[in-house]
Amino acid sequence: MAVKIRLARRGRKKKAIYDIVVADARAPRDGRFIEKLGIYNPGSNPASIVLESDKAVDWLLKGAQPTDTARSILQHEGVMLKKHLQVGVNKGAITQEVADARFEDWKGSKEGRKANAADNLSQKKDAEKQAKLDAERKVNQDRADAIAKKNTPPAEEVAEPEVSEEVIDAAETDAAADAPAEESAE
Repeated sequence: MAVKIRLARRGRKKKAIYDIVVADARAPRDGRFIEKLGIYNPGSNPASIVLESDKAVDWLLKGAQPTDTARSILQHEGVMLKKHLQVGVNKGAITQEVADARFEDWKGSKEGRKANAADNLSQKKDAEKQAKLDAERKVNQDRADAIAKKNTPPAEEVAEPEVSEEVIDAAETDAAADAPAEESAE
């Protein structure tokens, strides 16, 4: 009997949640299964995965073949690495302590990457929100300026009479003639 680790769909329309199950390859997708290993919810951001990794490793060592999607989920959670290390222990290539240490190192680095990804996601959302607020403020300011311009009456320009050069020369000569008279009066 061929055994597969695969996803079984449940949930409502357009809000799918998947069970990670071990099932006979001949059974229908959402039909009978041997054991439930976990839950995968792609609708959340980031996608949430709850998985019993020890059971999954046990089934992989027994020969269960994961589907492509199930394999990527198992790799993401470190189950495939754990299985690989356990095969090395079974063959005598490494000891159990070394395998556990390597897995813990991988798990620690994975947690750091998850934390960085979550921080980057929150920073990106904050930056997008700030950009939208700045754009909205600019639009509001432009709108307020347009309303203010519309509501203020236009300033009437006072037309200055054009003065010819002859009048200017005459005014300068009159001013020059008046200046000595004022000085002598003092």
